[in-house]
Amino acid sequence: MSMVTLQTETPKGAVASPTVAAAPPSPILTPEGETTGPKSIQLTVRALKRIRIAMAKEGITPDAGGLRVGITGGGCSGLSYSIKFDTQPRERDRVYAFPQSHLDQPHLDPAPADAPPIRLFVDPKSFIYLSGMILDYEETLMRQGFNFINPHSTKSCGCGSSFST
Repeated sequence: MSMVTLQTETPKGAVASPTVAAAPPSPILTPEGETTGPKSIQLTVRALKRIRIAMAKEGITPDAGGLRVGITGGGCSGLSYSIKFDTQPRERDRVYAFPQSHLDQPHLDPAPADAPPIRLFVDPKSFIYLSGMILDYEETLMRQGFNFINPHSTKSCGCGSSFST
């Protein structure tokens, strides 16, 4: 049987490797006409920027569509998150509008001041599991993608794409 020892100090003569700082937290945005709370869905500035960039790449204008956020059954923890572009909200969807004026660095990510808001569509069944959620976007050396910060999630899988309540 072999033994492994964990080293807690830098040995004499060695140079400690620099630590990589985590990205600073992104400001959280509340949709137009909504208040912060358990009945709302919020975005971070990073997520709003990434949604706008992805919509532009797909050729979807904010007036012609939005991002549908929902859940589906399945995944290693029971429920999985789903994200896709949709042209219009469905009859019973909740629609959240996030003005592009929230984008705080116009020189890096230009959006006209009069640009229509980015819309999120959530169906009633998914809203039960997603109310109070914050949608963030994370870009690190190990992972790149949307991060669901969900208060209803009691357990999630290692990849973070499925959860249970």
